[in-house]
Amino acid sequence: MASKLGEMLVKAQLINDVQLEEALKIQRREGGKLGSIVVRQGFCSDQDIVSFLGMQYGVPAADLEQWPPIDPAVTALVPSDLAHRHKVLPLQRSGNVLTLAMSDPTDIFAMDDVRFHTGYNIDPVVSSETGLVRAIEKYYGGSSALRLRDDAGRVSPGAAGSADAPAKASFDANAFGQGAEEVINLKDLEDELENTETQYDTFDEEENITAEALAKKGEEAPVVRLVNMVLIDAIRKGASDIHIEPYEKSYRIRFRIDGLLMEVMRPSLKLKDPVTSRVKILAKLNIAEKRLPQDGRIKLRVNLGGQQKVIDYRVSVLPTLFGEKIVLRLLDSDKLMLDLTKLGFEPESLVAWDRQISKPYGMVLVTGPTGSGKTNTLYSSIAKLNQPDVNIMTAEDPVEFNFAGINQVQMKEQIGLNFAAALRSFLRQDPNIILVGEIRDFETAEIAIKASLTGHLVLSTLHTNDAPSTISRLMNMGVEPFLVATSVNIICAQRLVRRICAKCKEPDPHQPPTEALAKIGFTEEEIRRGVTVMKGRGCEVCNGKGYKGRVGLYEVLEMSETLRDMILTGASAMELREQGIKDGMITLRRSGLRKVLDGVTTIEEVVRETVL
Repeated sequence: MASKLGEMLVKAQLINDVQLEEALKIQRREGGKLGSIVVRQGFCSDQDIVSFLGMQYGVPAADLEQWPPIDPAVTALVPSDLAHRHKVLPLQRSGNVLTLAMSDPTDIFAMDDVRFHTGYNIDPVVSSETGLVRAIEKYYGGSSALRLRDDAGRVSPGAAGSADAPAKASFDANAFGQGAEEVINLKDLEDELENTETQYDTFDEEENITAEALAKKGEEAPVVRLVNMVLIDAIRKGASDIHIEPYEKSYRIRFRIDGLLMEVMRPSLKLKDPVTSRVKILAKLNIAEKRLPQDGRIKLRVNLGGQQKVIDYRVSVLPTLFGEKIVLRLLDSDKLMLDLTKLGFEPESLVAWDRQISKPYGMVLVTGPTGSGKTNTLYSSIAKLNQPDVNIMTAEDPVEFNFAGINQVQMKEQIGLNFAAALRSFLRQDPNIILVGEIRDFETAEIAIKASLTGHLVLSTLHTNDAPSTISRLMNMGVEPFLVATSVNIICAQRLVRRICAKCKEPDPHQPPTEALAKIGFTEEEIRRGVTVMKGRGCEVCNGKGYKGRVGLYEVLEMSETLRDMILTGASAMELREQGIKDGMITLRRSGLRKVLDGVTTIEEVVRETVL
């Protein structure tokens, strides 16, 4: 490519043959790009090279010396080390398109790296390498590395700063607000894998697989760096889950961000076994077992700009048709919201919730699907109740966060330590408050209800669609109606919806018509007063999505004497719901519509998660 460029420069009469030969000798001796060497030797000017490259590549040319000052919000989109490594500079953003100055606008791997990292489409413009280097130094300066450490304080192999990791594979932390970040080029990793001694062929299921062979795959430096990069990028993007999924002819990695899955990478299929082995090694799982599901945990101590941060990843490995799917849930204690007033409860619902969790006995239930924030609500409740004169016992599967002053027990089904067994033991531990991670069967439900009737406050979760149907669920498990009626104090059903980005929030120009608002569930009075629906325009803060973060929708059913009588007489979930609304219960849909009126979320989010 260098000689071709040289020949084109000669043909364009920008340099002569003697100058080309001299420049090529310098390039062979010192390395570097031919265009930069030609400019450095004074054979032609920077502007000549830029204009020539623009004509050759068919893209606009940008003279960075004459370019107006770049908005810091634009340069912040591309981390410093990524800009330094690829010699690229973001110039401006328009909608979801980022204009990127490059010395080589045909470098699709650089564009893919930037596209993966920012989420924007790339519009390349060409600039000289020397001009780019000066501009990058002007806007970015130096970079600082992000180091991954294990519990013993050792630097992870292949992480930034480790002796055996090439400089190009260092992790950096610009996206975290300090330092700079460099994302590993996936093509570089795959090329490097081709040159390693280990062959990354897919194992035959009938083949005798040794743990040593799998471990060797997982410990190769490129694989280590790829896995580290995925773990760190998930933190940077605020993901709650990482999905690593093998298919027959493809391999993809997705992040769940604000409740929705987003594809971030499609590595080569040859990386399937090495990546799986690496994750299993980190999670201390059996790397030779490929036929059974496994669960584990990864704990990383991350140094972000000098600040130590511990991140837990809950790991689930599931054998599928074409390999093992891995899901890692990120458990970041810094993001755990323990203030009940900030979770999204309506004021009336929060008053009822506080009143019932403050009682000395009874049952408090939180319901909703997986990932709806039930654990957060329970943790916030027991954090409020955690006092020196109170004995709190929890049975969890798994224990997600650790709390000082609370006795937490991890379930181990394989040795018989399940919720029912833990509950029996708790009752001999003089508890005041018991938290049961989930009521899954009649045995657990029966013991929990009996505990609530004998002077203990019991908090737990169930998987039901709304608060009233929880009563039916307990009775379907085999619990007698009179036990349900006398033990349950309050039930909270919840969902999570995305928040509108506060930075780019604006009134939606396409306000729904009155008929649509009424159909969705707004009252006549609300429509008469006027409903202003807000939306997010999309900005650098929310990565152009219009949403940033999530908020809870809560349906709180507080037991009244009327409801208890109805349970004893066998009332249906629908009848209980109607009575609950008469008693002042705010349904999930109404909770969502209130947040639409307050400009917190959108109608689309509420309709997606709730029903009338």
